[in-house]
Amino acid sequence: MPALPADPGTYYEDPAPGAGAVAPRAVAPSTAPALPLDGDWRFRLSPTAAGGGDGFERPDYDDSGWGLLPVPGHWQLHGHGSPAYTNVRYPFPVDPPHVPDENPTGEYRRVFDLPQDWPDGPDSGRTLLRFDGVDSCFRVWLNGTPLGHATGSRLAHEFEAGALLLPGRNTLAVRVHQWSAGSYLEDQDMWWLSGIFRGVTLLHRPEPALDDFFVHAGYDHTTGAGTLAVDTAGPARLSVPELGLHQVDPAGPHLLPAVEPWSAEQPRLYAATLSAGEETLQLRIGFRSIAIEDGVLRVNGRRILFRGVNRHEWHPEQGRAVDRATMLADVLLMKQHHINAVRTSHYPPHADFLDLCDEYGLWVVDECDLETHGFEPVGWRRNPADDPRWLDACLDRMRRTVERDKNHPAVLLWSLGNESGHGANLEAMAAWCHDRDPERPVHYEGDWDSRYVDVYSRMYATHAEVEAIGRRAEDPAGTPEADAHRRTLPFLLCEYAHAMGNGPGGLTEYQQLFERYERLQGGFVWEWIDHGIPRHGADGSLDYAYGGDFGEPLHDGNFIADGLLFPDRTPSPGLVEYAAVIAPVRIGAAGDGLRISNLYDVSALDHLEFRWVLEQEGLPVAEGRFDLPAVPAGTSVDLPLPELPATDGESWLTVRALLAEERPWAPAGHEVGRGQLPITPAAPRRAVATAGGGSSEDLPARIRALFLDGPRLDVWRAPTDNDHGGGNRSLVHRWRALGLDRMRHRTVSRTVGPSSLLVRTRVAPAATDLALLADYRWSEEAGRLRLDLRVEPEGDWSGVPLPRLGLRLALPAAVQRVDWFGLGPGESYPDSSRAAGVGRFGSTVDALQTPYVMPQENGNRSGTRWAEFTGADGAGLRVEGAPWFAFTARRWTAEDLDAARHTSELTPGDRVVLTLDHGQQGLGTASCGPGALPQHQLTAAPVEFTLLFSTPRNRDGR
Repeated sequence: MPALPADPGTYYEDPAPGAGAVAPRAVAPSTAPALPLDGDWRFRLSPTAAGGGDGFERPDYDDSGWGLLPVPGHWQLHGHGSPAYTNVRYPFPVDPPHVPDENPTGEYRRVFDLPQDWPDGPDSGRTLLRFDGVDSCFRVWLNGTPLGHATGSRLAHEFEAGALLLPGRNTLAVRVHQWSAGSYLEDQDMWWLSGIFRGVTLLHRPEPALDDFFVHAGYDHTTGAGTLAVDTAGPARLSVPELGLHQVDPAGPHLLPAVEPWSAEQPRLYAATLSAGEETLQLRIGFRSIAIEDGVLRVNGRRILFRGVNRHEWHPEQGRAVDRATMLADVLLMKQHHINAVRTSHYPPHADFLDLCDEYGLWVVDECDLETHGFEPVGWRRNPADDPRWLDACLDRMRRTVERDKNHPAVLLWSLGNESGHGANLEAMAAWCHDRDPERPVHYEGDWDSRYVDVYSRMYATHAEVEAIGRRAEDPAGTPEADAHRRTLPFLLCEYAHAMGNGPGGLTEYQQLFERYERLQGGFVWEWIDHGIPRHGADGSLDYAYGGDFGEPLHDGNFIADGLLFPDRTPSPGLVEYAAVIAPVRIGAAGDGLRISNLYDVSALDHLEFRWVLEQEGLPVAEGRFDLPAVPAGTSVDLPLPELPATDGESWLTVRALLAEERPWAPAGHEVGRGQLPITPAAPRRAVATAGGGSSEDLPARIRALFLDGPRLDVWRAPTDNDHGGGNRSLVHRWRALGLDRMRHRTVSRTVGPSSLLVRTRVAPAATDLALLADYRWSEEAGRLRLDLRVEPEGDWSGVPLPRLGLRLALPAAVQRVDWFGLGPGESYPDSSRAAGVGRFGSTVDALQTPYVMPQENGNRSGTRWAEFTGADGAGLRVEGAPWFAFTARRWTAEDLDAARHTSELTPGDRVVLTLDHGQQGLGTASCGPGALPQHQLTAAPVEFTLLFSTPRNRDGR
């Protein structure tokens, strides 16, 4: 057993990584005995690091008055204390390595019986007690004797236990401190949650031991050959039956004339065994090679493009204690939405997740458990990344990351950590990685000059900056030598497209850059899931808590809700949009035909079938399938259009790429690409003379008969999280300063003509002379009310775009259903519409709403040709565009959305609020990144648009 200090004292304030733990190592399924110790443990919480101070570690201690706490688990999610969220700032004074006396400390006890057949005796080997994750510092006793203590919350630690084990009953005691010196290294934009949150296991290690091993499985893409060598601590035998290797020396190297390589698209694994003495390990080997050539990262000789996400571990009820079934659900959702890469932000995940990435195919950037972002607000003074006292801790964290995960073929890059400034300790970590595992490149975004890493990485760079980097024309690095070196490196956006609330926008333009410039190798959207914690109201309502909802004096609000999944793992519109943008098959027009482009890195298209359907005004009139020639990765094929019947209305050809057979991650028929081509345009609209001798004096009565309120010009939308981004520079700040949330209306004139009614208004905010002059010209056209709206800005509006521009009106609460022909089925906005297609769709009013954790603008359906809003009796309103409009329909106003902080605060009103828009401001990603691109901004400019109103037609909309 490693020596322990005689008096550990305030060990939890020691910058060193701990004492008593054995060296980190790789593990694999083994035939050696193992005893899981998960389950309900006795638990109590004390307010200070001293705990109860009553000898709780003694085997004879009476813990009958304690409660129970599940392991794995976090004590704050089981009634002991409360969660707290900060993004950057530490929730304690920045006084490294010290922490406050107010240091909640959990004490755990677990009594277990050693199996009768557990190996015993001096020649039987040793026994290790393994903790896979404890936050943030813990000390361990077995049968009253200390084993050691450790920090590194998301890292595995093992302690020698065999000499202290007793036949039959044994007592395990653990003291866990919420705050420690290690907390300064774990400021990772997440809930501060404490406890034993990953599994605890007793592991027998027989002699001779397979305590560690390192698989080296290379692939020669020019010949298809493989090389295999396995480093072991002592003599062992290796078998890979598929490759004809039976009980061979693992050191090899074994030259294999033909192997199938591992990739995220084709995750080929070879079952293997590694044996020594009485123990056999089950291995899964993937052959692949990694190289950086001419500034391009290549795997198996091919450039790869990361279509990635950043993934925190999260379960809404269990926090970071994520079970394997939930991990599998995440992997399947990623694969089904075309994601091919994961950055494990900002710590190594549970090992089971990497097993799933190996099996199902995801590239992994494996990140060390390190972030010191809270030193930024104090000017990075005393930053542990550059403090010699923390060198051993930084290196220990890197070693534990690499040694545990080094045998996963999915792991492509090591990452030193995140947002920890600069410093000698980071350089030492990189040097250690390069020495221990020369094949894998090293990543760290904070090294902007890329002096000690192998890829140039940035987060939230603008489109313009990314393009400059793609052209190798970025701003120079700090020195000419560093600049010359950096321009030879591949570039990736380790974080981009902040998926907070409604958004992100601008994904298509980023993807176009990634595909245009070879040096740009994609990126990782921030992030995978909203970290909401469910709350149930007395009325049965459910919403999700975020920062501040637990009374934290210091918090960062709903910045924790920035994922592509809602907390219950329902895909958000952002994920649906991202999937459409990164789809591996792209289908579009090419001359008089269509082009099918294969955007896979490796795979051809022979696993897909291509089906088409011709629709007229959203109704199918013909369908069929295409037969494709071979289409290797990175190539395209042009095809003629099929023979199509004539149509007399607007018609579209939709082509879908579908899985021809079931795959491990999706059933047959799952869609992996879609495209639409216009076939017949809509007939041009011609004004039709009024029939029936109607008079313009009748128009006001007809208007009042259709609408409860309005319609009148409106520019306000409930701000999105991206609208809020930027603080005092944000769109919301400028909108409110200008008064766009409190526009006032004045009727300038009202003119009744022979066949029309013209109402002229001035719409303006208080305290400014800016205005929008709006002319509403009402007339009758073939039994419908026609509104021609003209808007003219008055004054200088150049300083700020409009939130939206359109009409607001109200319909009776009895309206329940919406049917429309236009873009759908989900919401769409100017810079987030790739997932939308032209078709005929239907929904309830309630189902049109998107339940963002923080209520905000949502549910817009754009490109609408016509829409009908009806009640159960079919009565309601039909709206037609000339040619198109966008709409939202809600049971609350934009002001209600703006005021609400949780979905449970939205109470249906006595009407349906309908907006009919000429345009909306783009979404952008300014909650953490750039705003909407210029082409997606809604500038105040002269506008004319036309809408026609009538009662609904038959259900087919004709």
